[in-house]
Amino acid sequence: VQLQASGGGLVQAGGSLRLSCTTSGRTLSGYSVSWFRQAPGKEREFVVGIRWPGSTAYADSLKGRFTISRDSAKNTVYLQMNSLKPEDTAIYYCAASSSIIYSMLGVAASYDYWGQGTQVTVSS
Repeated sequence: VQLQASGGGLVQAGGSLRLSCTTSGRTLSGYSVSWFRQAPGKEREFVVGIRWPGSTAYADSLKGRFTISRDSAKNTVYLQMNSLKPEDTAIYYCAASSSIIYSMLGVAASYDYWGQGTQVTVSS
């Protein structure tokens, strides 16, 4: 499964971005998909995940600002990010797994497939 993350960019604090994660040549149906991010000098951290078919898990600090959703018809998982802050600046990665339990959604090692990442920069 080759994941492609897109939608990053430069935005001012308080703005919004929507990231997309899709695959080429293979469906995401049956896969749990999550977003992680990594800021310069920091470890990769869990942002949000969506199990198949639809239960979600969020990093506590991001609840209310970030929303994950899945459009099976478009074979895409979205990350809607609102009220962005400079500390949200990072490379955002999507990851997928065909078999993952809910409690392991936040563990990077649980995922078999990773996208290349998309840069999100929030200016103050």
